[in-house]
Amino acid sequence: MHVQNKETFKTILLRSGMVLCLFLIGCRDKDRDKSVDHYDRGIAHAGKGEYDQAISEFTKAIEINPRLAEAYYNRAAAYGAKGEHDLAISDCTRALEINPGNAEAYVNRAAAYYNKGEYDRAISDFTKAIEIDPGSADTYNNRANAHHKKGEHDQVILDCTRAIEIDPLHADAYYNRAVACDNKGFYDQAISDLNEALAINPEYAGAHNSRAIAYYHKGQYDEAWEDVGKAQSLGSQVHQGFLKALREASGREK
Repeated sequence: MHVQNKETFKTILLRSGMVLCLFLIGCRDKDRDKSVDHYDRGIAHAGKGEYDQAISEFTKAIEINPRLAEAYYNRAAAYGAKGEHDLAISDCTRALEINPGNAEAYVNRAAAYYNKGEYDRAISDFTKAIEIDPGSADTYNNRANAHHKKGEHDQVILDCTRAIEIDPLHADAYYNRAVACDNKGFYDQAISDLNEALAINPEYAGAHNSRAIAYYHKGQYDEAWEDVGKAQSLGSQVHQGFLKALREASGREK
């Protein structure tokens, strides 16, 4: 499955920055203005992948305004990007104490739980985020990833289908649904979904890799080898066990 990680965090940080600036325009409280200055600098650092500097600026914003929920969940995102998941969970929890209706705080905490291998908690938080913001294709797709880790392929298919309904150009959702279909033996559907993912992103190496496996299961070895070659040319590592099985089944080396 394709798991969104650092890029998901970056998207959340940048989008949240725009929301906060719009919400606080015209604010004249001197201390709050200072907190926003630090917050904005944190957003800028995070957008460039400078997570230590971002954390420092968000911390300064929180010291000035301890109820600035956006600073907590964005600092959590920066912690998550550094792999400091317990700190991310703590900050998201504080953000939710201040604003229980914040979908992005649930998303960031879910991502931290996911990366800690606590998939039930991740699913619970993704679900709460969806209840608040049912129009986020990314949240459905990320919940599908957590269901995949638990082997719940039917739930993966349902979540990816909903993500695709919201965003028909969501290549990762097609890819993830294809993997679940392949695991259930629905090889034609898997190939169809991978075709869609590759139509959206022709350089999606993982989709070529997975389509090769689906073709192998259907006995279409020439097509499987073609996708293996494309996956490798795009820098994807093809599992050696699969290559061995494909060589034996097809009677050819490549």
